[in-house]
Amino acid sequence: MLDPLPGNRWNTETAAHLMNRAGFGGSPAAIESLRALGLYNAVSWFVDYERIHDDTPAPDWAHPDPDLIARREAIRNAADPETRRILQQQMYQEQSAHMADLRYWWLRRMALGPRPFQEKMTLFWHGHFATSYEKVNNPYFLWLQNETLRQNATGNFNQLLIAVAEDPAMLVYLDGANSYKSHPNENFAREVMELFTLGEGHYTEQDIQQAAKAYTGWGLSKDRLRYEYHYFNHDPGPKTIFGQTGNYSGEEVLGLICAKPECSRFIAERIWRFFVQDSPPEACVAALADVLQKSNMDLKHTMGVLFRSKEFHAPEVIRSQIKSPVQWMIQATHQLQAPLPTQPMSLVMLRQLGQELFQPPNVKGWDGGIAWITTNNWLDRCNYAAALVEGNRVPLPGLQGQMRNLLNSTSPDGLLEVQPGNLTSLFNPGELADGQNFITALQSRFLNAELKPQRQAVLTEFLKTRSPLEETDIRKAIRLIMCMPEYQLT
Repeated sequence: MLDPLPGNRWNTETAAHLMNRAGFGGSPAAIESLRALGLYNAVSWFVDYERIHDDTPAPDWAHPDPDLIARREAIRNAADPETRRILQQQMYQEQSAHMADLRYWWLRRMALGPRPFQEKMTLFWHGHFATSYEKVNNPYFLWLQNETLRQNATGNFNQLLIAVAEDPAMLVYLDGANSYKSHPNENFAREVMELFTLGEGHYTEQDIQQAAKAYTGWGLSKDRLRYEYHYFNHDPGPKTIFGQTGNYSGEEVLGLICAKPECSRFIAERIWRFFVQDSPPEACVAALADVLQKSNMDLKHTMGVLFRSKEFHAPEVIRSQIKSPVQWMIQATHQLQAPLPTQPMSLVMLRQLGQELFQPPNVKGWDGGIAWITTNNWLDRCNYAAALVEGNRVPLPGLQGQMRNLLNSTSPDGLLEVQPGNLTSLFNPGELADGQNFITALQSRFLNAELKPQRQAVLTEFLKTRSPLEETDIRKAIRLIMCMPEYQLT
């Protein structure tokens, strides 16, 4: 189980699969370059990303704001309701602009950054350790958490868990900053076991209550800008957790959790669901959990074993997952060799498709899988595919509140411009000279596979009277393929 893929099975198809799952897809030329590296070196290129220099700057505003407390006090102490309303609106608009900037900053980093696997792992942990702007209400804290996930993405899971637990965004989101030895708050203690590490059935209510005592003392500095340990709020007494008794600190309790075999199994299953397939075979999860546990929870080693394994590249795994909205958008721009849409358009698209970054639906994160596709957003995928291909002016239904503030490039009738790409440059003269050659090229670029015969027939019927192919024909054919069920899979 999890033996390396035989060398004779490393080919264009498996290279494309690795590029899609470990990153966000790529052009046929990028896939061919990856294939030429061989399996071992191709996986190393992704997982050993520290070798690749990344000097992506943080957003200009991503630093502690020493005036934040004073500004909130000024709102509370405003002389009259109108002054309070104006101050609240100013702060809301500023934070909304920062959140829009943060979402697009990360989207661009995922799409264009030099370390795609680091960003893919950051996206995985973003859904696993879910927090939301709706409650955290601090763009700087969410950027800081994003950096925490990025810097610890493939390190030791125990260290990642501690870093996330003591992160200001998590302390606010699960109320750890308001947990005192006189009144321990159990929210984090419960969720860290149920949703982050063990799963239901592997802990007791007593374990939660005792662990909550260990986490007391974790808090924010007086100016609420950074994590700070408050020893006077910590319960130093003995706690009994998983049948073991000691004067445990919060970090020590997280260590007890990570030492349980159920933790490695839980994380292995989550990794398998995100990177491999929605319904993991028990034997595969057990094998991956064994790799994780025996490596002392080393995530980089575990992911390397997974990506080189026969099971990861199995025929039933390839092109079996529904693309998340983020994957759909970035992979589409890579295949079209086009820039991301503008900030307003990109953020609206992701929101309408069901994946607004830094705004998961709840503490469980996004469900993923088949939940990415609904009757409504299937139509949205087709409409937005048309926008990317044609440069259409696309109606944006359902915009409310914050999103309206993003539409600074909107025309008076509420539509956004999307610039069309130069799609004729994607194909060589031989591919454009013949309809069947063109279909083969479309399948290679957009699917890394062949369409089912009935769907090939649709394209063949469309193209049979069009020779030579004009640019409008090319755009319509690409739109057709991007609206097919096969295109929604990765």
